[in-house]
Amino acid sequence: MPSVALDGDPVPSTGELPGPSLAELGGRPLGFYVHVPFCVTRCGYCDFNTYTAEELVSRDGTATASRETYADQAIAEVALADRVLTGERPPVSTLFVGGGTPTLLSAEDLGRVVTAVRERFGFTPDAELTTEANPETVTPDYLARLREAGFTRVSFGMQSAREHVLRVLERGHTPGRPEQCAEWARRAGFEHVNLDLIYGTPGEGDEDWRASLEAAVSAGPDHVSAYSLIVEEGTRLAARVRRGELAEPDDDTMADRYLMAEEVLTAAGFSAYEVSNWARTEQGRSRHNLLYWTGGHWWGVGPGAHSHVGGTRWWNVKHPAAYAARLAAGHSPGLAREVLTEEERRFERVLLELRVEGGCPLDLLEPHGRDAAKRAVAEGLLDADAHEEGRAALTLRGRLLADAVVRDLT
Repeated sequence: MPSVALDGDPVPSTGELPGPSLAELGGRPLGFYVHVPFCVTRCGYCDFNTYTAEELVSRDGTATASRETYADQAIAEVALADRVLTGERPPVSTLFVGGGTPTLLSAEDLGRVVTAVRERFGFTPDAELTTEANPETVTPDYLARLREAGFTRVSFGMQSAREHVLRVLERGHTPGRPEQCAEWARRAGFEHVNLDLIYGTPGEGDEDWRASLEAAVSAGPDHVSAYSLIVEEGTRLAARVRRGELAEPDDDTMADRYLMAEEVLTAAGFSAYEVSNWARTEQGRSRHNLLYWTGGHWWGVGPGAHSHVGGTRWWNVKHPAAYAARLAAGHSPGLAREVLTEEERRFERVLLELRVEGGCPLDLLEPHGRDAAKRAVAEGLLDADAHEEGRAALTLRGRLLADAVVRDLT
């Protein structure tokens, strides 16, 4: 949930959506994203819409928002979604709680949000319910209560196995803790466990990254995400890079790290089903993220959360106090929205579907894009067999240059 300022049209106070968007509800899966905006401390590289306790206190010392009341506010927005999403709608197939640090809320509060979605929308029989978790905020008992609350998947922010890398990132957990949490999660009954890694941190060497990959694999998850570090403007990390205290990661290093991830994870039985995500089995793939990448509908609950239904995209006010105030007044917390044109939707399909293993249909491309796809096959960036079958699918080399391939195709 990056803290990005976007322009758009006002959202009606009722939150109502255009009729054509609602008419599409029955055609694709429906998911919920729940943003929990609280953190104990802000990591130096983080640009997400998150707040520490000190940032949620007014000048007179009173709290403007709190963890204790947040579940009730999220449940109120779920009720709003129930009123807005009228007509034919599918049951919810995925729910993802992200942050921030969702596990700063009690397992019972997270469970109450799950119950609200279940009671108002229903879940598909095989619904995937995921929460992110900070390794330092969970215990075996907490994870067991999350499982009892209905969660089927948990994602731990590991980032690195090396202490000096974690210090640069300003991560609060100790090396080894995420691996221990993965074991606790399996004991609690979670079949699906993810570990998030970040590569390219200043001061990280090849062996540091290999050690992190091997530690993640040895923890026994069925899913690993590996993301390149992005130095976001306005973060403490960006300030340190600007002052020359830390070197900004270079493209060649990032490419080498990615190839190492592919090597180690593939050898351990994982396969890449999206540019930054590897799973041991098809069942282990993140269905919620696949919903994003393949044009599904989702309602984003929480401050700054983004939603998409049938070509209408909107985003909530960012500050937790403003979010709470709008809901208390019976109004939508939506700040602004945009209705995508058919051309914009086609572009986004190419942008997102190309990242997934199966790629995107060639008939989404304009004539110049289909010509570019032929050149990309010749250059080894797109898979030749997939192209023969009418799809543009990235090769390993293409994954390294995914953004450039998208630019050429569109």
